[in-house]
Amino acid sequence: MSVEAADREAATSSRPCTPPQTSWFEFLLEESLLEKHLKKVSPDPSPVQLIVQFLEQASKPLVNEQNQVQPPPDNKRNRILKLLALKVAAHLKWDLDVLEKSLSVPVLNMLLNELLCISKVPPGTKHVDVDLASLPPTTAMAILLYNRWAIRTIVKSSFPVRLLKPGPPQLNVMNQIQQEKEVTDNILKVLKEQAEDSILVLEGALKLNKDLYVHTIRTLDLLAMEPGMVNGETESSTAGFKISAEEMQCQVCYDLGAIYFQQGCTNSALYENARDKFFRTKELIAKIGSSLHCTIDEKRLAGYCQACGVLAPSDNTSQPSTPYSQIHSCLRSGKYQELVKIFLEDNRTPSLPVQFRQSVLRELFQKAQLGDEALDEICFKVAACNSVCDVMQGRPVGVQFNQLFLRPTKEKIDFLLEVCSKSIYVESASESSKRKMAYFLRILCLGLEDLQLVFMISSHELFIALLKDDERKLLIDQMRKRSPRINLGSKPITSFYDIPASASVNIGQLEHQLILSVDPWRIRQILIELHGMTSERQFWTVSNKWEVPNVYGNVILGIKDNLTRDLVYILMAKGLHCSIVKDFVHAKQLFAACLELVTEFSPKLRQVMLNEMLLLDIYTHEAGAGLSGERPPSDLISRVRGYLEMRVPDIPLRQVVAEECVAFLLNWRENEYLTMQVPLPLVQTNPYVKLGQLLAATCKDLPGPKESRRAAKDLWEVVVQICSVSNQHKRGNDGRVSLIKQRESTLGIMYRSELLSFIKKLREPLVLTTILSLFVKLHNVREDIVNDITAEHIAIWPSSIPNLQSVDFEAVAVTIKELVSYALTINSNNHFWLIIQADIYFATNQYSAALHYYLQAGAVCSDFFTKMVPPDVYTDQVIKRMIKCCSLLNCHTQVAILCQFLREVDYKTAFKALQEQNSHDAMDSYYDYIWDITILEYLTYLHHKQGETDKRQIAIKAIGRTELNASNPEEVLQLAAQRRKKKFLQAMAKLYF
Repeated sequence: MSVEAADREAATSSRPCTPPQTSWFEFLLEESLLEKHLKKVSPDPSPVQLIVQFLEQASKPLVNEQNQVQPPPDNKRNRILKLLALKVAAHLKWDLDVLEKSLSVPVLNMLLNELLCISKVPPGTKHVDVDLASLPPTTAMAILLYNRWAIRTIVKSSFPVRLLKPGPPQLNVMNQIQQEKEVTDNILKVLKEQAEDSILVLEGALKLNKDLYVHTIRTLDLLAMEPGMVNGETESSTAGFKISAEEMQCQVCYDLGAIYFQQGCTNSALYENARDKFFRTKELIAKIGSSLHCTIDEKRLAGYCQACGVLAPSDNTSQPSTPYSQIHSCLRSGKYQELVKIFLEDNRTPSLPVQFRQSVLRELFQKAQLGDEALDEICFKVAACNSVCDVMQGRPVGVQFNQLFLRPTKEKIDFLLEVCSKSIYVESASESSKRKMAYFLRILCLGLEDLQLVFMISSHELFIALLKDDERKLLIDQMRKRSPRINLGSKPITSFYDIPASASVNIGQLEHQLILSVDPWRIRQILIELHGMTSERQFWTVSNKWEVPNVYGNVILGIKDNLTRDLVYILMAKGLHCSIVKDFVHAKQLFAACLELVTEFSPKLRQVMLNEMLLLDIYTHEAGAGLSGERPPSDLISRVRGYLEMRVPDIPLRQVVAEECVAFLLNWRENEYLTMQVPLPLVQTNPYVKLGQLLAATCKDLPGPKESRRAAKDLWEVVVQICSVSNQHKRGNDGRVSLIKQRESTLGIMYRSELLSFIKKLREPLVLTTILSLFVKLHNVREDIVNDITAEHIAIWPSSIPNLQSVDFEAVAVTIKELVSYALTINSNNHFWLIIQADIYFATNQYSAALHYYLQAGAVCSDFFTKMVPPDVYTDQVIKRMIKCCSLLNCHTQVAILCQFLREVDYKTAFKALQEQNSHDAMDSYYDYIWDITILEYLTYLHHKQGETDKRQIAIKAIGRTELNASNPEEVLQLAAQRRKKKFLQAMAKLYF
């Protein structure tokens, strides 16, 4: 052998070998192998895998010579396999938690039926008719195990199950899964039919006062012996695992409580039964202590007890009510002061979860918003308790508290200090808790402007105990340095140059004051002092935040006098900034002062300031009275017109002023002026005036005949040019010529981004509808019928474009999205805009969002579906898109119902949808919304074919409604259909809103 071969052999022999898995048939050949295998630390296969293998082999059907499938024979092999499965379950102590977690319903059903069989329970015997007290202990325990499993399975089946994501489709696997599902459904159906019997059996078991026994491996071996060899030990009271009466009652009480709780949603009186059973379970757990055979999920039990305490409060004083039930009772009875006391008490030793605290506060907010003003105080108190609790646990203070504390009062401060005092024991609190509370009080003081309120906090014993002397001193110094708010409106309006300059101070401090001040008289005073100290500095450069448009800057910086130049520049820069941040009062004061200053020496700057004050007045009206629909004063409209007609040469103009003037006239429907009276040179030189004129003319012509739509054609051509891309050819380093698309093309009168910015200044619904309609038509020109968007007045636009490739349709789509979003901020109840938004979501495959907006469009024009939705809103196209959305969301019952909304019912789509097995909607709960008898009859047939008796009965009940009788007059049938339409749409809205 070579050296290399020897090395390979040595390496191979040194690798650890994985022992081969024991096969199921080996346990048939060697009787003692099972116990040896189960004693291993990690047996492979595991105990539950063995149960599945044994029962699978024992239940395999046979195929005879005639190729006919025969039931599994009752021979010795199969009996031994079933016995082996029972032995493995006995090894697991018959722990239902373990068995249910690992075994499917059909396997566990077979296992427990075998247990009943081997425990001498006659097949077909109703367990409710059996006297448990007269049975051998192991037989009685087998019956209890089966019925406990039955109601546990019913409860578990009511919980929602997240479906596993399917892998690649494999026919055999899918068939196997479908067969197992059908078997499981059949077993569940039987268990539910026998549920009342199972409950009676378990209630009877609670009356047993004797210990019970459950089979072990040894007792199962004895039962399997020949009758002559049985020595009677299995019938005695000492065979098997002993289960004490208390352990048995504890498990039964818990399972009964769970089934009563599950049934409580249909019969609220059962919540009391559930409460009694759960509290009895808690008592028995305390009495038993730790137990090998009694395993209860105590966290889940505690949750059940809390829920029952709320749903069915106990009158028994021996059962103390929980904070949850107390709070629920206070909310129901309106005892809000008691509610505050509970929150205060919980702040001492927090036990309520933060999510629960927030949910209570949200509920109180909702009640307060319904008009109960007395709840405002309660909302603040609960928010204060929550905020202090958050502070002590290291969480940030909630927004609700800050909102409620915007206007602090003596009463609010008193209560807040009470909450703080009751939330911390200074003597025993940790240093971390003290620092958190001290920080909260310090921030509270710094946020207050009323010194009396600050004194209330700083003189409180808790504040003194938590903050050291140097910390209190530092806080007082910080508060002294704060600049008080100045009432700028209280200053007398004197002549601008009549204010004397005060003594000069340090330049740095004066520059700081110059930056902060918005008082024009104070700004002049500071500049006079600064220029008196130095004549070399240009003080308009002190802050890089002072910005003046270039068209103005060149004129202002040409002023020869340094003081005047600085003053004009700073006043204009500060005025423009205040205008941007919507501080219109200060902006007007600054502009008025600047106007007074420049009037004396520069007619050009005087006109600039008049233009800026006009723009400021437009902003002020649009942000104030304009929002409520109040028409602007005629003086303002005249000034806007005067600006557009102005012919003063060499005046620097900002484009935004003309833009805002045109938008202002469009918003207030000055279409006649824009169409007929705007000077032609201005239309030719200013793109915004041209766009405004075309929009006004188009809106004006909308009610007219088709021949008068010349303006619409002109507007269409302008927008198409703006949305067109310019193609440029570029030669690369390799000599090849490539095509470049320039998105922001200069082919049109303005860039697309400028157009979008202009449109977002418009608020007039007809103008917005017109421009939206234009972009929708431009989007639809590609003739993509599936993704077409609907809009009003779409017929006024041309139906084609000569050069389709030049249009940047991607940019058009983006623009539509932005325009619709903006339009809905102006009026969220415009159903045509909502339909456009829904169509956009539909075209981009966002089906849930599309349904939301389709439903919202119907809701706003029907008083939330209390009236019929107009047919021009829910057209056949809209309904078909809603159908497709529901179909792609796997809500197939909703699809079938919506098929009725079409002018001609789409039976083919409805029937196909109802055949779908994997439906994610409420299914049979929706049957009451179906009024088409053909669909209901098909449902009845379908459920009968699939053996779904319960659902078939629901469908039959729906058919039997008297208002759906075919003999009824047409008016009655129409009313029945309309009522169901409204109810269904309301249910859909609750689901998707």
